[in-house]
Amino acid sequence: MNEVLKVLKERRSCRSYRPEQITDEELNAVLEAGTYAPTARGQQSPIIVAVQNPAVVEQLRKMNAAVLGTPEADPFYGAPTVLVVLAARDNTNRVYDGSCVMSNLMNAAKAVGLASCWVHRAKEVFDSEEGKALLRQWGVEGDYEGIGHCILGYRADTAPAPAPRKEHYIYRVR
Repeated sequence: MNEVLKVLKERRSCRSYRPEQITDEELNAVLEAGTYAPTARGQQSPIIVAVQNPAVVEQLRKMNAAVLGTPEADPFYGAPTVLVVLAARDNTNRVYDGSCVMSNLMNAAKAVGLASCWVHRAKEVFDSEEGKALLRQWGVEGDYEGIGHCILGYRADTAPAPAPRKEHYIYRVR
């Protein structure tokens, strides 16, 4: 089977991570794949912020959990790396473009042996004053909307088998 198709079929979201940090080589490969995601009119409106500082990951965890309404939860499941995907708010295709980036990040993670998961609530986190302050602290200038958090790390459990594909997933018109 084609290696790309194999990765697409085998990738599963991970909700249990080992504590050790991923390598720079793995991170760089995933980030590069994110920059090659398709975007409307080739505008490349999304940006990716790679967060590996444990204190900042914890701050993001707390902010995300607060939006979730369960402050003690760990919506990042112990993952040591969080990739924050944001897109320019004035781009009407920002959510679609950022979603393509998220997809590339997760599939690239699988391709290099990492586990990943899309964690929502980035919009709410980065619409908050604390979130906007973080962006300024990170040197991110402009008006960005949070699209998603792509968490990365090494899987601590066994990947589940894929669910059977639903009936009538595909319709053909010829």
